[in-house]
Amino acid sequence: METTDLKNMITIYSEATPNPETMKFVLNRLLLPNDTADFPDVTAASDSPLAAELFNTFTEVRGVFIMNNFVTITKTETSDWFDVIPKFKEFIKKYVEDEKVIINPRVEGMGDEEDTEIIKKIKDLLETHVKPAVEMDGGAISFKAFDHGVVTLSLKGSCSGCPSSTITLKAGIEGLLKRMIPEVSEVIADAD
Repeated sequence: METTDLKNMITIYSEATPNPETMKFVLNRLLLPNDTADFPDVTAASDSPLAAELFNTFTEVRGVFIMNNFVTITKTETSDWFDVIPKFKEFIKKYVEDEKVIINPRVEGMGDEEDTEIIKKIKDLLETHVKPAVEMDGGAISFKAFDHGVVTLSLKGSCSGCPSSTITLKAGIEGLLKRMIPEVSEVIADAD
């Protein structure tokens, strides 16, 4: 009888996100600690063998986002989650079990220049109050810039293209930042 090492066993489950076109696939393994990788199309996936294989294997894949211990997949509008979830789960589980490369190693650039006190406060509020909630929904949010009262944020994963992301951005995040940091007048999403 074969014994299974439970510590090395890969488990995966799917979790709905607020964006009806995206699904979060959560594993019991870290895939990309302390970083995010967003691949809105197959061309952008050249740095991730996992994302590239998902795009090339499944015509239903429209976008891939990888962070911590999850992969968020955006499907085509014509595909049905009922049909594709089992295929995606099986593929991702096997990929991780085979210990294939998730993201190609990067050459790290120069560090950010010294942040102002306001930018430090903005980043701290995003880190402690906003990011955990956004990550639970299969997405990521990151600070891009602060200029003349306007905070620019980057939305990735399930947040990108989500019908409720504008409400979250304006009512939730903008409201929080304006209350806590009087210098903030508006919050916008980066259009990259």
